[in-house]
Order: sequence, then structure tokens, then C-alpha cells
Amino acid sequence: MLGKLILIVEDEPAIRQMIAFALRRSGFEIREAVDARQAREALANQRPDLILIDWMLPDTSGLELTRILKRDRHTCELPIIMLTARAEEGDKVTGLETGADDYVTKPFSPRELVARIHAVLRRAGAGGLDHIVEFEALKLDQQGQRITVSGQTVPLGPTEYRMLEFFMTHPERVFSRDQLLDRLWGGNVYVEERTIDVHVRRLRKSLEKFGVDRFVQTVRGSGYRFSAKAD
Repeated sequence: MLGKLILIVEDEPAIRQMIAFALRRSGFEIREAVDARQAREALANQRPDLILIDWMLPDTSGLELTRILKRDRHTCELPIIMLTARAEEGDKVTGLETGADDYVTKPFSPRELVARIHAVLRRAGAGGLDHIVEFEALKLDQQGQRITVSGQTVPLGPTEYRMLEFFMTHPERVFSRDQLLDRLWGGNVYVEERTIDVHVRRLRKSLEKFGVDRFVQTVRGSGYRFSAKAD
């Protein structure tokens, strides 16, 4: 479990710092967010291995954030542990039915939380199967989140990786900028359409070094398509 990235979504500084300290001591990497907006920004920049979400957040409730993430195909499989002072059975059931993988009631010991995280990560890993997608020499390893060309690793930023993963798993289809924004960022995050063009350029630049940038094709007046065929 060493090196796993945990996103902590908690608005109370003392609790957030306590959790972060305990998890770093246990070998985890940490990202922090104080509300749902910051959490979505963090998710857009880097995909964590697990999210800790406090039920009571200042903008959107942790319950609603969990519901949003579980409805989004890009984050629906992310393990989520709900943190809350609500100890009633009905609240626990509500949290789990919303999509949380576990429920930890405040106050809790750091040791208990670390144990719960390890348990949830083991369950998440147990059901995962290697999924390899290949186009000529270009290979996507979804389990390892790795892109290679003829065995050489293609270095990509997290957004470019997500974009290429989406393209490679939806080949031969044309997607408008608006559709790509919705699929890659979700409908609850405001991002300008031109942002797609910036990330496409970055992706092509990275792929160009390996001679496979031709797969990412511009369809004039419509958007973008991933195809091994000549455009």
C-alpha cells in the first residue's frame, strides 16, 4: 500500500492535519481539499487511489459529493470512505447506499482509520483485472495506468493520460469539445471548451516523439476522434 495517494476532503483544519500526519507516517501520499470544489479540482489534476470525505462540507455535503462521484463514469470506481460525527444506523446506511465503501464515525483513532483504508484498498484491488488496449505499437495498461509504445513508456500528465485513455477505449467515434469536457471533467466543473484544444496539443506533442500522434485526429467542425485509420 506504500505510495498510494489519498485525497482528504475535510474542512476542519485540526482533523485534516491529524489525518494527513497519520497517513504520511503510514507511507501514503496526501492531497487535501477543504470543500467539494477543491476536491473536484484535485481530481481533475490527479486521480487518487482513495478519497476520505467528511459528511459536512461548507459548500456541497459530503453525501452529495459522493453521489456525484459515483455517478461519473470516470470516478465511479474510486474507493470512498465517509467521515462523520453521525453515528446513527440510519445515517450509516444512507452513506453506504449513496456509494461510500466504508463509514468511519468521529471521533476515531488514526490507527483505526489507517486499518480501514488498507481494508478498502485491498477490496478495491481484489476485483481489478488487467485491461490492456492496443493500437499497433501503442499500448494502454489501465491497471497500471501506463502508456507505452513498443515497450517504451510515454510520459503523460494526468489530464493527458485520462484523455488518451478515453480516446483509446472509444475509438472511431467523433466527440465534440463539449462532450469531451463532460466525459473528462464531469458536468459539475466549469472548464472552457478551448481547454480541450490545449490538452489535445499536449497529448499530440507527447505522442509525436513516438510516431503515434496521427491516431488523435481533428474532425473539422465537429471535434476529435481516435482512429488507427488515416484521417
